[in-house]
This record gives sequence, C-alpha cells and structure tokens, in this order.
Amino acid sequence: MMKEKGMELGDLVRDIITGFSGVAVARTTWINGCIRWTIQPVKLTKDGACKPTDTFDEEQLGVPTILYVEH
Repeated sequence: MMKEKGMELGDLVRDIITGFSGVAVARTTWINGCIRWTIQPVKLTKDGACKPTDTFDEEQLGVPTILYVEH
C-alpha cells in the first residue's frame, strides 16, 4: 500500500488536537477526496475490554512511532 502522509494501516498514530492515540485499523476515502482514519486504542479498559475506536481526518494525525502488525 502506498503511504499517505507517511501513514499505513498498522501504524501507531496520535491525533494532534485531542491526543487520542492507537493503531490505524481502517482508512476511508470519501468521494469528495477527504481521507479519514479509524484508530483503535492500544490500552484496554479496567475490565480488560477493548476501548472503542474513533475516526479522524488525516490532517489531524501524526505518526510518532511505527508499529508493525503482522497479518
């Protein structure tokens, strides 16, 4: 996959506005050209469950560290 803004699925990313961070698990390209990424937090809840994902515009995201996820 070609990198957009240096990001790929499986990268650890951070929203520069809210500080929300996690693994990029989905990339959506809208008909108007907007690119949005769905982020899955790495940390679990107190009960050991996965925290909910959230979706951000590509312009808001930075790549502090690359985290490779094997398929």
